[in-house]
Amino acid sequence: MKLLFEQCPSQSPQVLPPCDIPQQEVIPLPAQLGRKNPPRLPQMSESEVARHYTALAQQVFGVGSGFYPLGSCTMKYNPKINEQVAALPGFTGIHPLQPEETMQGCLEVLALAEQYLCEITGMDAMSFQPAAGAHGEYTGLLLIRAYHLARGDHKRTNIIVPDSAHGTNPASAVMAGFQVINVASGPDGCVDLEKLQAVCDENTAGLMLTNPNTLGLFEKDMTAIAEIVHEAGGLVYYDGANLNPIMGVIRPGDMGFDVIHLNLHKTFSTPHGGGGPGSGPVGCKEFLAPFLPVPYPVSREGSLVLDGERPQSVGKVRSFYGNFLVVVKTLCYLLRLGAQGIPEAAKHAVLNANYLKQGVAKDYDVAIDMPCMHEFVLGLGDLKKETGVSAMDVAKAMLDHGMHPPTMYFPLIVPEALMFEPTETETKETLDEAIRVLAEIRKTASENPEVLHGAPHHTAVRRPDEVQAARHPVLRYRWED
Repeated sequence: MKLLFEQCPSQSPQVLPPCDIPQQEVIPLPAQLGRKNPPRLPQMSESEVARHYTALAQQVFGVGSGFYPLGSCTMKYNPKINEQVAALPGFTGIHPLQPEETMQGCLEVLALAEQYLCEITGMDAMSFQPAAGAHGEYTGLLLIRAYHLARGDHKRTNIIVPDSAHGTNPASAVMAGFQVINVASGPDGCVDLEKLQAVCDENTAGLMLTNPNTLGLFEKDMTAIAEIVHEAGGLVYYDGANLNPIMGVIRPGDMGFDVIHLNLHKTFSTPHGGGGPGSGPVGCKEFLAPFLPVPYPVSREGSLVLDGERPQSVGKVRSFYGNFLVVVKTLCYLLRLGAQGIPEAAKHAVLNANYLKQGVAKDYDVAIDMPCMHEFVLGLGDLKKETGVSAMDVAKAMLDHGMHPPTMYFPLIVPEALMFEPTETETKETLDEAIRVLAEIRKTASENPEVLHGAPHHTAVRRPDEVQAARHPVLRYRWED
């Protein structure tokens, strides 16, 4: 597909008519900041522009386009009512610097969302400032760091991270000033208690854990894990990336977690992907609440105010109070589903994942063949040895069937991994079609593997050189003359 510049490479637009009022004297820009030549922008009619962007939109694949089983991403359908409520003028027309008495409704959204999410997670307080998941991880780790420093415990510099963790976990820990200590998983895909015990000591600040983990398995020894870390003087951090299969069923706070982050843009059905906006609120137990970012909504004399005077706070982590409209969408989702619908959605997510896993298990090897939670991982190492067909080949072949690939090559502890998360919003018919497609791909791998090496064959963009694209991306248009 041609770029706008390639359609009209050399014409300059005349968008505005000549100015018919006296021009005011302005301070000229320094010469080094001025253009030597006028911008070479394409000149197109409105219909041409509309067609161009419509064609681009038709090439984008989203949850509204087809099956999207991207593991650990919870790509569920987003009810349109969420967008409609967030678009109400009372929410979109607010200014973050207007007087608090004029934005009581918006502050009530924050307070009510905090109440409901604390109830779901078993936390006592929550801040909506962090802009997304990794930002929430970083903020939660700042709370852990502030807690230890406030107690004069300066030697706690280690954060323990399992080998199956999301890649952002160790990155966030380093950014927060910690050293990362890796702990291996056991043969069952869960944390090895003996190895965890061996790395817990007086230098342990905390443990970062996702439960269910990235293999889609519930950490059956969770209370023992928390006890080991707590006995060493550390805190337990919950990565909320995989909350979807347990929301409303079991609470992280009851498992022994002290601080958490949530991905509102995943679990609570606001748009995920496409660059945002996201929201990664941080919740914590009461003893960590003084360290939450400021300003923090509190009730005073019958009104809600933003409290910015919290001496132990880690300070601001984002401008104003985060991505507010994402919180509006989340509250709409919570109110629509209610106390009955939230756990029902979680249970259907587990049901869908196990149904899909059983359907594909006859053609592919499941990494840990036991009942999963929201997602499961296939290990295609033996398939690659047998046929030469890699996890990448299978994933690319799915594109030719109108399906988004699963997460590829993660977690790293599984060779040739494909991680599937179908979510609760997929129908049985969709899952049956996915099982059929994957069976067809497996048959092709045995009979004609070369076809899969070249997949996809019918998409707008074929298989690119991904190494070249990552190392030498072309980010701007270059004129030939």
